[in-house]
Amino acid sequence: MAQPSRKKAEDALLTVLACGATVANAARQCGVSERTVYRRLAEPGFKRRLQEVRADIMQRTLDVLSAGALESAKTLLALQKDLVAAQVRLGAARTVLELGLKLREQADLERRLQALEERWGNAGGRP
Repeated sequence: MAQPSRKKAEDALLTVLACGATVANAARQCGVSERTVYRRLAEPGFKRRLQEVRADIMQRTLDVLSAGALESAKTLLALQKDLVAAQVRLGAARTVLELGLKLREQADLERRLQALEERWGNAGGRP
C-alpha cells in the first residue's frame, strides 16, 4: 500500500494533469521532475486513474451545467416575448430550436446505445 504522503502527491499530480496542465507545469506544481511525470504517464494504472479523474471532473461539470439548464431555458423563452427586440427574439428562437434538436438527438442516441448494451449483455457478449 502506498504511503499517505506518496498517495497525496499522486492525487495532486492526477488532479493537475486532469485539469489540463502540461507535463512541465504539472512537474513544477507537484515538485517532481518532468521525467517522473512522463514515467507515471507510461504506467497503465496511473493512466487509468487519470482517465477516471478526468471523467469525474467532466461529470461534475455536466451536473453543474444541468442544474442551470432549466433557468437558461426559461431565459431563452422569456427573450421571445413581444416586448423584446425582434433580433433578440430571432436569436432566442433559433437557439431554442437548435438546442432542442441537439438534446432530442442526444437523448435518442443514449436510448439506442443503452438498448444495444442491454442486448449485448443479454447475449453473453455476442452481438
